[in-house]
Amino acid sequence: MGLLSLAIWTPIAFGVVLLALGRDDQAQAVRWIALVGAVVSLLVTLPLYTQFDVATAAMQFVETTPWIERFNINYHLGIDGISVWFILLTAFINVIVVIAGWEVITSRVNQYMGAFLILSGLMIGVFCALDGMLFYVFFEATLIPMYLIIGVWGGPNKIYAAFKFFLYTLMGSLLMLIALIYLYITSGGSFDLLTWHKLPLGQTAQTLLFFAFLAAFAVKVPMWPVHTWLPDVHVEAPTGGSAVLAAIMLKLGAYGFLRFSLPITPDAAHEWAGLMIGLSLAAVIYVGFVTMVQKDMKKLVAYSSVAHMGFVTLGFFLFNDLSVAGGIVQMISHGFVSAAMFLGIGVLYDRVHSREIAAYGGVVNTMPKFTAFAMLFAMANCGLPGTAGFVGEWMVILGALRVNFWVGMAAASALIFGAAYTLWMVKRVYLGPVTNDHVKHLKDINGREFFYLSLLGIAILYMGLYPKPFTDVMDVSVAGLLKHVAMTKLN
Repeated sequence: MGLLSLAIWTPIAFGVVLLALGRDDQAQAVRWIALVGAVVSLLVTLPLYTQFDVATAAMQFVETTPWIERFNINYHLGIDGISVWFILLTAFINVIVVIAGWEVITSRVNQYMGAFLILSGLMIGVFCALDGMLFYVFFEATLIPMYLIIGVWGGPNKIYAAFKFFLYTLMGSLLMLIALIYLYITSGGSFDLLTWHKLPLGQTAQTLLFFAFLAAFAVKVPMWPVHTWLPDVHVEAPTGGSAVLAAIMLKLGAYGFLRFSLPITPDAAHEWAGLMIGLSLAAVIYVGFVTMVQKDMKKLVAYSSVAHMGFVTLGFFLFNDLSVAGGIVQMISHGFVSAAMFLGIGVLYDRVHSREIAAYGGVVNTMPKFTAFAMLFAMANCGLPGTAGFVGEWMVILGALRVNFWVGMAAASALIFGAAYTLWMVKRVYLGPVTNDHVKHLKDINGREFFYLSLLGIAILYMGLYPKPFTDVMDVSVAGLLKHVAMTKLN
């Protein structure tokens, strides 16, 4: 097995073992096996970064094995500078989620931990797949464990939220399947993604394909106006489910734009860039206003995720190296920050069993250690310089200013909205005098919670203060993508 196969199948293998062997009377052993599986899964991804050649835009660590030979479907894997960091991010968040659910999950522990490990492997498969049908299989398979995580361990309306999540994302993906079959026929019977990048497609075909891909990826991001499923799902999902959904699963849709929409349909991408920029700015500005009126902390962070992901799609469709790289950096930083925000809310929910902002007040008086972390994560959510939340947004704003001053100004307004709704929540939840008995009797975070919040805090500060390792890896691949899109458009 190559490194990519190890990265995909190691967590899946541990997850299957947990499902097969674990029982509730063995919960502690199950937790340790899950932690070992998550850590080993992270360790096997590290050589992908340490051995990565930043000087080439070509696919690396390539593996090709015939899978369904009759239809020329191959188990074809490979990564470039665009995908490598998402694999490491997925494996890292998986470790955090296992530790975060250590004491919180007390029933069906093996199924909970197993579902997250399997989900981690499937999401890594999406970022590695270079065969169109293999990508589709991994892309859709991620729905199953997440559906179960929401539907089994979620809140009072978990069944409604799970169905809404499943139906929204599945319906969008069906159009993508039609597009993949069309490309298979047009290319003479090949599902190879790199072959599809070179297809000489007409304008009408490109437009239809572009919107077929848009249906799948826009729902997954989610872009405005197909974002309405996300707040409902976040509110009902368990804390770990919300963290993985925001940190990784939303990125699958944005990643699809880079692998399918831009390189396969460059003419249509340029033609409809105005629409995409408009939808992205609507997510940044309109959803920013919606976020300000939320009374539920999880809903507030869920809507803020839509606004932050609006920066990602905005950056992609401005077609310059700074904005596209900024969009990718924003995806990575949002992975750290959104996971930290949801896990922080989970710490409070585990103690008070309420997500309502009004149920808190003066938490700093009883939980000073936790409040220090919460303030750091909140500042990163605002896009404060020195934190991970600033880097990607600033790059996209600068890229937008290169294209159009007013687009850049509109995008920059998100920093104001972000500060407004985040600081509004911080003031009411953490600052001031203690407002009720629930808060008065709160206990500060224990060693386990301090550990995983520290890991996220270090990641957020490191990326904010020294983003070079992140940008260096992707620069050549981003330049290669933009060169391909520009040259294909000229031809």
